[in-house]
Amino acid sequence: MASIVKLIFTVVFSFTVLAVFAQKPKPKPATTNKPAGFQKFAPPKLISMLGIRSDSAVVFREEAMQLINLPLKVTDDNKGIYTITSYQVMYKRRAVTEDEKTGKVSPVTSTASDIFRTTPLPPLWIKILTEQMRAGEELYFFDIVAKDAQGRLMFAPELRIKVK
Repeated sequence: MASIVKLIFTVVFSFTVLAVFAQKPKPKPATTNKPAGFQKFAPPKLISMLGIRSDSAVVFREEAMQLINLPLKVTDDNKGIYTITSYQVMYKRRAVTEDEKTGKVSPVTSTASDIFRTTPLPPLWIKILTEQMRAGEELYFFDIVAKDAQGRLMFAPELRIKVK
C-alpha cells in the first residue's frame, strides 16, 4: 500500500513540475514607459558664481562686503547663463553664550538661514551682513535651483565664502 501511495505521489509531483516548466514566460513589452516626445537629457556641468568667486573661496572682509551686494549667477562650461529660481543662504557667525549660574561667557557659532527667489540678497540681509560680518565667519549658498532656456530645472553646485 505504501508503495502505491509513493507511486501516485511521484506521478502527481512529476506532472506538477512538468506543467510549471512547460509554460512560456510572458514576453516583456517592446516599448518603455517613456511619454511621447521624451528625449534623454544629459545636464551640463554648472558653475555657481558670486562676482568672480566660485566653489569655495576664502576672502578678506572688504571683499566679502562687495560680494554680498552682487547677484548670484549660474553658468555652464560654454558661459551660458541660467535663471535662478530659488536658493538658500546660511550665515554662520561667531557668537557668545553666558552660563547663567557662573556668569562665564564662552564662544559658540550661530546660524541664520533663509530661502530666496531673487538675487542679489534682499536689502535687510545685506544690511545685517555688512554690519555683523567678521573674520572667521562664512556665507554658504546651497540648494541652488537653476532653469535653462527650455524650462528644465537643475541643481547648481553650492558656494561657500569664508571670511578671513
